[in-house]
Amino acid sequence: MIMENIKCLIIGGGPAGYTAALYASRASLSPVLYEGMEPGGQLTTTTIVENYPGFKDGVDANSLMDQMREQALRFGTDIRRGAVTSADLSSRPFHIVIDEKDEIEARTLIIATGATAKYLGLPSEEKFRGFGVSACATCDGFFYRKKDVAVVGGGDTACEEATYLSNLCNKVYMIVRRNVFRASTAMQEKVKNIPNIEILWNCNTQEVLGDASGVTGARLIRKDGKVFDIKVDGFFLAIGHHPNSELFSKWINTDENGYIITDGKTSKTNVEGVFAAGDVQDPRYRQAVTAAASGCRAALDVEKFLVEN
Repeated sequence: MIMENIKCLIIGGGPAGYTAALYASRASLSPVLYEGMEPGGQLTTTTIVENYPGFKDGVDANSLMDQMREQALRFGTDIRRGAVTSADLSSRPFHIVIDEKDEIEARTLIIATGATAKYLGLPSEEKFRGFGVSACATCDGFFYRKKDVAVVGGGDTACEEATYLSNLCNKVYMIVRRNVFRASTAMQEKVKNIPNIEILWNCNTQEVLGDASGVTGARLIRKDGKVFDIKVDGFFLAIGHHPNSELFSKWINTDENGYIITDGKTSKTNVEGVFAAGDVQDPRYRQAVTAAASGCRAALDVEKFLVEN
């Protein structure tokens, strides 16, 4: 049984979702936002955000998300706990099921479900997440100025993260599980010629080391079986992200990695009335400020769509 018909449904409660909700509310679109399993999104896995405009001393990530949420509420967004468990986008209004039981219909849909950073799956990695373990050098690199850090990965993202950190940190170890990079030739040559980057080939991480103050090092094992420790203050994962788009991929076009494809600079997907914002459609930048900006675009696109349809 269909419980209700919603004019503008937003799925995902991070910077993109909350910003879309703010703009949609101010446009009198009566948006309903379901926050999903991780209210606040991936940003809540970090601590202080130094690079979000308007906060000269930085801002606590959870506090920033709370403020965005409260701002959307103030203008009338109906924010609900719950996750989309199935969706039918074959016709409008779209049919959505929440928590496997509540059925709703939506005239328009903004997908802002984000992307999840890939981790190694180590208990010690989980233990120190936010206390020296990070999946975003641009977000957290500032805290490791003049310190030693490690970057795990061998692709373009890992090389870019290592290059960024090399301008801040005393030393950057790159932990690469093979004896070659997967990165482009240009990126390979770049990191090989940066003097404070040391590449540790044929290495896997056995354990992240630390104490009550956070990460102190990492225990590595080479392909030949040799185990050794490195001393670092920060441990950065750069082995990719997983866009949370599976529920919609039957109808929505995605790239080879699962990121939703949008039309040019708009938030429009290949399905009329469905829009995407934030990291779920952004394989390149993945920043809170770019996610918020795309949420704004999505709400404006929805407003225009509803006027014309």
